[in-house]
Amino acid sequence: MHPQTQVTLYFIYVITHLDIFLQLDFIDLIEHIYTVYVFLLLRTVAAEVRKQVSREYGSPQLSKKRGCLPLTEVVEPVDFEEYVSSHAPGVEPSPLRQLMEFPQDDLELLQLDKECTTLEPPLPEEEEYQRYSTIYTPHSSERQRERQRGLVKQTFEMDEVAERQDDQDDAKRRSVSLDETPRGSWASSIFDLKNSSPDALLPSVLERTAAEDMDRRNTEARLQGRHSDLLGLYAPPDEDEAVERCSVPEVPKEHYGQRIMVKCLSLKFEIEIEPIFGTLALYDVKEKKKISENFYFDLNSDQMKGLLKPHTPHAAISTLARSAIFSITYPSADIFLVIKLEKVLQQGDIGECCEPYMVMKESDSSKVMEQKFAVIFTKGFERMSVGDDMCNFATFRPATLTVTNFFKQEGDRMSDEDLYKFLADMRRPSSVLRRLRPVTAQLKIDISPAPDSPHYCLSPELLHAKPYPDLRVRPTKEVLEFPARYVYTPHTTYRNLLYVYPKSLNFSSRQGSVRNIAVKVQFMAGEDLSQALPVSHSSEILYNIFLEESPEFYEEIKMKIPANLTDNHHLLFTFYHISCQTKQNTPLETPVGYTWIPLMQHGRLRTGSFSLPVSVEKPPPSYSVLTPDVSLPGMKWVDNHKGVFNVEVTAASSVHTQDPHLDKFFTLVYVLEEYSFPFRLKDVIITEANMEGELKTSMAALRGALLDTCVRFLHQLLSKLIQLIVYPPVIAGQIVNLGRAAFEAMALLVNQVHKNLEGNQDQHSRNNLLASYIHYCFRLPTSYEMTMQYATLSRATARPSSLHLSRSKSISNSNPDLASTPVTPDEEVQRIMGSKGIDRSHSWVNSAYAPGGSRSVLRRNPNSSCELKQLLHEELALQWVVSTSTVREATLQQAWFFFQLMTKSMAHHLFLNSKLEVPRRQRFPDRFVDDIAALVCAISADIASRYHKDVELVERLNSSLAFFLNDLLSLMDRGFVFNLIRSYYKQIANKLHTAQNPSTLNALRMDFIRIVCSHEHYVILNLPCSTLSPPASPSPSTSSTTSQSSAFSSMVQDQGVATMFELSVPFRQQHFLSGLLLSELSLMLDPDGEGKSFLFFLFAISAVHSLLCSHDADPRYVDPQVRAHVAQLYLPLIPIVMETLHQLHDFSAYADDADPDSSNTISQSVAMAIAGSPLPHAKASSFALPIVAGRQSNSLSAECSRTLLVCFLWVLKNADAALLEGWVSDLSVLQINRLLDLLHLCVSCFEYKGRKTLERINSLTFKKSQDMKARLEEAILGTIGARQEMVRRCRERSPYGSQENVRWRKNVTHWRQNTDRVDKTKAEVEQESVVDGNLATEASLIVLDTLEIIVKTVVASELKESVLGGVLRVLLHSMAGNQSALFLQHCFTTQRALVYKFPEMLFEEDTELCADLCLRLLRHCSSSVGSVRSHASASLYLLMKQNFEIGNNFARVKMQVTMSLSSLVGLSQNFNEEHLRRSLKTILTYAEEDMGLRDTPFREQVQDLVFNLHMILTDTVKMKEHQQDPEMLIDLMYRIAKGYQNSPDLRLTWLQNMAGKHSERGNHAEAAHCLVHSAALVAEYLSMLEDCRYLPVGCVTFQNMSSNVLEESAVSDDILSPEEEGICAGKYFSESGLVGLLEQAAASFNMAAMYEAINEVYKILLPIHEANRDFKKLATVHGKLQDAFNKVYNQRMFGTYFRVGFYGCRFGDLDDQEFVYKEPSITKLAEISHRLEEFYSESFGDEVVEIIKDSSPVDKTKLDLNKAYLQITYVEPYFDTYELKERITYFDKNYNLRTFMYCTPFTLDGRAHGDLHEQYKRKTILTTSHAFPYIKTRINVIHKEEIILVPIEVAIEDMQKKTQELAFATNQDPADSKMLQMVLQGCVGTTVNQGPLEVAQVFLSDIPDDPKLFRHHNKLRLCFKDFSKRCEDALRKNKALIGPDQKEYHRELERNYNKLKEALGPLINRKIPQLYRTLPAQAAQTQR
Repeated sequence: MHPQTQVTLYFIYVITHLDIFLQLDFIDLIEHIYTVYVFLLLRTVAAEVRKQVSREYGSPQLSKKRGCLPLTEVVEPVDFEEYVSSHAPGVEPSPLRQLMEFPQDDLELLQLDKECTTLEPPLPEEEEYQRYSTIYTPHSSERQRERQRGLVKQTFEMDEVAERQDDQDDAKRRSVSLDETPRGSWASSIFDLKNSSPDALLPSVLERTAAEDMDRRNTEARLQGRHSDLLGLYAPPDEDEAVERCSVPEVPKEHYGQRIMVKCLSLKFEIEIEPIFGTLALYDVKEKKKISENFYFDLNSDQMKGLLKPHTPHAAISTLARSAIFSITYPSADIFLVIKLEKVLQQGDIGECCEPYMVMKESDSSKVMEQKFAVIFTKGFERMSVGDDMCNFATFRPATLTVTNFFKQEGDRMSDEDLYKFLADMRRPSSVLRRLRPVTAQLKIDISPAPDSPHYCLSPELLHAKPYPDLRVRPTKEVLEFPARYVYTPHTTYRNLLYVYPKSLNFSSRQGSVRNIAVKVQFMAGEDLSQALPVSHSSEILYNIFLEESPEFYEEIKMKIPANLTDNHHLLFTFYHISCQTKQNTPLETPVGYTWIPLMQHGRLRTGSFSLPVSVEKPPPSYSVLTPDVSLPGMKWVDNHKGVFNVEVTAASSVHTQDPHLDKFFTLVYVLEEYSFPFRLKDVIITEANMEGELKTSMAALRGALLDTCVRFLHQLLSKLIQLIVYPPVIAGQIVNLGRAAFEAMALLVNQVHKNLEGNQDQHSRNNLLASYIHYCFRLPTSYEMTMQYATLSRATARPSSLHLSRSKSISNSNPDLASTPVTPDEEVQRIMGSKGIDRSHSWVNSAYAPGGSRSVLRRNPNSSCELKQLLHEELALQWVVSTSTVREATLQQAWFFFQLMTKSMAHHLFLNSKLEVPRRQRFPDRFVDDIAALVCAISADIASRYHKDVELVERLNSSLAFFLNDLLSLMDRGFVFNLIRSYYKQIANKLHTAQNPSTLNALRMDFIRIVCSHEHYVILNLPCSTLSPPASPSPSTSSTTSQSSAFSSMVQDQGVATMFELSVPFRQQHFLSGLLLSELSLMLDPDGEGKSFLFFLFAISAVHSLLCSHDADPRYVDPQVRAHVAQLYLPLIPIVMETLHQLHDFSAYADDADPDSSNTISQSVAMAIAGSPLPHAKASSFALPIVAGRQSNSLSAECSRTLLVCFLWVLKNADAALLEGWVSDLSVLQINRLLDLLHLCVSCFEYKGRKTLERINSLTFKKSQDMKARLEEAILGTIGARQEMVRRCRERSPYGSQENVRWRKNVTHWRQNTDRVDKTKAEVEQESVVDGNLATEASLIVLDTLEIIVKTVVASELKESVLGGVLRVLLHSMAGNQSALFLQHCFTTQRALVYKFPEMLFEEDTELCADLCLRLLRHCSSSVGSVRSHASASLYLLMKQNFEIGNNFARVKMQVTMSLSSLVGLSQNFNEEHLRRSLKTILTYAEEDMGLRDTPFREQVQDLVFNLHMILTDTVKMKEHQQDPEMLIDLMYRIAKGYQNSPDLRLTWLQNMAGKHSERGNHAEAAHCLVHSAALVAEYLSMLEDCRYLPVGCVTFQNMSSNVLEESAVSDDILSPEEEGICAGKYFSESGLVGLLEQAAASFNMAAMYEAINEVYKILLPIHEANRDFKKLATVHGKLQDAFNKVYNQRMFGTYFRVGFYGCRFGDLDDQEFVYKEPSITKLAEISHRLEEFYSESFGDEVVEIIKDSSPVDKTKLDLNKAYLQITYVEPYFDTYELKERITYFDKNYNLRTFMYCTPFTLDGRAHGDLHEQYKRKTILTTSHAFPYIKTRINVIHKEEIILVPIEVAIEDMQKKTQELAFATNQDPADSKMLQMVLQGCVGTTVNQGPLEVAQVFLSDIPDDPKLFRHHNKLRLCFKDFSKRCEDALRKNKALIGPDQKEYHRELERNYNKLKEALGPLINRKIPQLYRTLPAQAAQTQR
């Protein structure tokens, strides 16, 4: 069949949010060739102006409804069409015009040529494609990234600092000594400052400007360069939650599996004597099926080809192909590539013909080489190998295979069954294969994945596939696949191929020579041989020749057959005897038999297996319409007419279905179209009488058709059913209504496809094949295409679709509700009207015919006269409404399909009938509108009633209905659609009251409104330019309806803006969809709502977020004026979020941690903040969210809160400023403060986290946290079907589980950057930080804008005092975070304006604000960013200046600035003194250049302050140098605090700084003492201010806690007075501040385990609480005391003390200094030695530091001057005897320690140790300047005393020590026998040197010569007496303790003791006479 010219068309219709595709049937298009349409653009005009205003505006009831209707009830919407008509936008262009009506070019027709995959179009024409599609695109992460390109990188100090730290090398720190002078001199400060350079000055600082001008200038500057797209900087909405997102189905295309390319490279034999031909095919062993057609290849040399040239003079180029592309749909390891090789005919059997090619070696014959694919050599040889387990053929590595051995084909095993057995044997090594003799040959083939668009490729129809640059190049063939299993894909390209497989022939009974048999196959169009059609091979005769009488065939004959087959088309088989020996007068071929197969029978293509009889003679005339089975007279048959020839015929056709049910249906439709009655269909004669019944039966029988066939012909099937609905045929003059039957068949077919192909669905459970049909292939049949005989009479417009004018018989078939058959249509109408009682005097909304009304279905308009053609959408709606039982259930299951079909039909109808210019109310007849209303109502009722039973169905139905209504908004009366939405809402709301599980219904309703709101013209649908006040009259004048002012009047209406910011009735009426969505949000956020609807907040806020994102990305809304009107739709969101404040996540927790100034900073609120806090130094949030207690159960996650807040900021950013001002002016103080709280939270929420943080997070996989969604789905799991999978995915996403109330983590971001990759590139992280920085900046600027609006609004009101403080707090909070330089500039500008306008706020009222402001400004004065420093310096200077101008000095600012700098110096890690020095210079420069204050002392005061600050800076330098030396750092801070002895505020600040440092290091005792000193300082100044009996008198009261505390006593009153301005002004210098400090001290003492000290603290606190009658606090205190006293008996370990001496000039001031260090308990000498040695080695170098190992006095003359020496000695507290009487407990002996002692043994000759008589000991007693514990951990040694003990004194000490040990062991309670025996053994069992006996022998044997030693001698003698007595007591005690087993050991101890006692006896009883010489005289005197 020769190719015919064909033009393929794409029609693409684009209509708002609709997609319609049309498809032409293949056969219908054979005769139709279309030309390409030119581009056509249709535009609609604005809707006609209605004569009346909507009744909502004229209704007197409207005002009564306003504001009183609860949110759970849906208001009646505005009549949209009337409103739009009566508010025409006017003629002049304006940006707001597009907000009034859908654009005129909303519909356009584009026509594009469809790309054809082949150079020659297949025959017949392919279908046309038409589609309506929307311009709406989803807000995806890719699109977001596209919009984020080109963002300006914001400058953040934290990034700058991080970069500098990265660039710096970690240089070793060097310990620098303290200067001799405690503080820098004035001269040095002045000198340093004079030499530093200032930052750039701001000219406006020194100018006098009016406040209004200042505000205007600031606003203009703030609005410059702003990012218009806030949500473009925020993470896009989660696609999983986007229920409104519909994936576009794929364009219908031909199915391809995984494709592999096989190239045949070469074939060589050892002998080359004849041409060899090859065949390739794929076989699936498991399925036992051939899965591809044959590919024939020819690798013969030119010489071999030349042998055949006479037989084939011309070879088609397709026969030259050597490479093929195979498609594999179901890859498996059971697939084999089989290669068969053939040779030319030769005399003899197969074995004989193979001999020349066989290799006779036995060794070779036993080899079976394994290759990737099986290979067979046929007609002589065969070779196979096992299939590879390569189940993915798309990605394997290309391979070149060389096959060297082949297996010989056995002549009796040629069938496919034999092949499958053989292949199965290949899978397992068996003896069968070993017996096969191989043939040696070499075949090379390449196997690789096929490229996507291979060049020079021929399709299975031998058409040239694109690209095909040169037609002369050797082609590659696409091999048609025969899939192993069903492939459910509709036909999209024309294909009509026939495959013939001759199987076997039995001529054994045939007489004559018929040994060599060939069969010739011909495709005949008629019986004349001239009518033989060419087949796909080059020759029409195909020989299969076997040298036997009963051959088996294996050939495949492929034919391309025409589409329009007739009964005369048949296959003719002719059998020949081939002569192998040339004889004269003997023909080569002799015909020996004939048979045939008629291809068409009863309209069906005949395929399958046939067993045919063979005729000996030629068939007679007219044989082709009969089968060979019919015995024709006079014909001779082989074997008595038995079936001797077996053949199989298969078809690959997109024309012939090969299914009886489908064939019958299509045949009947064809009969109708051709009107060819009568028609024989098998045994039935189709006539006009039975046609209707047969057609309906065939439609009903379609459900029995094979699913695979139904799917393959799905497009044609649906198109024919639609055709029957739209154009009911006329039979015998009667209109046959097949609508119901076709509708039922379609419903059941669609449902069957959906059910059986569940895997092929989108996220809305829509079958992709069906969606693809509607999207691309569906079109309305038009009459010019129809050859069917259709009625041409008119049809009543407003009549039931079942009624047809010319038909009376079968009316009831389509409408069962009609009781009887009327005679005429008019009678029908009257009967319906009479029975139903139609009243059209009012709208259906209020009638019984409203949705759900008892009579809604059949109400019709009696007007008549119109066309005949039934409209598909009308018929579908009617049939759906009247459907029952199975059919209705099927339509509900696939409601989306019929909804989409209806909307496509409606749109196509409007377009084709040019109705787009018609007003929307006139586009569709009332009957159709009523059907739609009834349908929507019925489906809403189904959703409400079945939601708990058929979960998945209801979910699908709900979304389908929502999409349908969304589409209707583009086609129908929009007010009518709004009422449909309202109807849905009412049905759901009614069910909600009684529902057991309302959460499910809430979720359904949320999905519904989200889908409806996703309309492209959502903004216009909400009437953004409407006013909320009704017009003055029901019928406005012409001028008012046409003037622009009516639509674009001032947005601030006379009724006030309150209703615009609340979900009032007018708001919800005018902005209907927006009102519904915000009402849902408000209801779901209500924690008291039914069904705990707040759980669904995630869905609600996601819907709002998604909408706002689409607005931001929409180019239509770029204009700020337009954007303001769009924002007007969301104004109620602001109060909604304000009401939700207590449920929001608290981001300030993270923000406080991140703020370097606020972590441990002491501001003026410290005492108040810490008074009730049990943790030390924890700063309470100064702006804590209210109702914290309520945040437990209803708290929203961080992610939800963040998204809600970004939407809130979006509204603030885009709303009209005048509107916001008007709204704020109506707010109460409480509401404004709540708004300020919200702004405060926004600053924390969007604070920039820094590039370093993002890089840390880069190692994590980000996904959204489960937060609210997890809880939501927990509640509804098992009740919401289609979402369950999404829920599970969401749960698996978060690596942190569902922790709802976790604090913001530093290592986790809760904002989602849409990426699933774990590792991002550096560029991606950089871009992420840029976006994050811009978001933080824009969010903060929006907060700033809002603050300005609040200030502007309240400035004239009485609320000023109560609001301005809150405004400044938000400002200060924003300064405290990580902000960009751009924001800080504007922030400082606003702050300066605020202070300029309201100075009394800082200088007369709240000192805390002044303190915080000074701290923030000073912090930014040290910024590394120059512009930030410039603005901070200007702000600080103006602060001083304004303070001065109020009171002629600025003492308050001076004090606060100094305190702030002290706090910064003490605590800020990134503090840079060089930058601050520049800022100080800048301030100095301002003072010098300010001409206005030249003659005042202001300049000098500024200078004094600056120099004082500069001195603090010099201390800062040293502190930075000693950051790694904690002792040195604390010493330096101690020194600075000491320098502020006359400045109590600053001293307190530094004491707090020290407390913070100690707490960080775990030195809780020292931290407690810092707090005690602070409290003592406060008490001292409180006693000067007032005399309260219950308050401590001063430092004296604190003496019991520490003797050191007296240093806090105040200097005399004449030097410093607390009444002075700025002195002791902080709130901590108050009673509550004192209480807070003491509470902190008690907490620290508790952590230090010093429980006794807690008692002393509470002794001071208790009188204060008693005086205040604060019994709750008293109870708490006594409880804490009880706990403390109970813990006193616990085992405790206090500090360990060491003396550290520094020697060497390397130490600077520390040289020759000695300190006592307090270290943690159980610190070994080695530990502190190692720590100090390591630290100073890092500072000076490893070779420089040396540790002096002994504790002897150091001789400095012997030390190396270039080295640094450390001497470290363990010391013990030392007490005099009188002290020991008071220091009884363990605590007493470890508290208030000032003296320490260490001992050094030595001998006179320099050795450390010697014999007893030469062993001396040096006792060194050290006295420190302060008692331990103190406010630092090392204290200077101020006094040193040495005591030398002579040997006998050393012996006395030793014996006293032993005696004490014995006494302790003896009197221990409970007794410890082991300890007692150990001590006894050491005392009495010692036989070694220096035991007690040796000591006595050395020192008591002789009386000393030196009289000075007499007393020592006597004392030692008494010691031994006591020792002996103690030993005896110990032995007695041991005897009582031991058991029988230790008696011998005890006797041994007693024997040793007795020996010792005997030896000691003479020594201890000898007295020194000289000691008793005076005794008699004294005694005589006494007697006298």
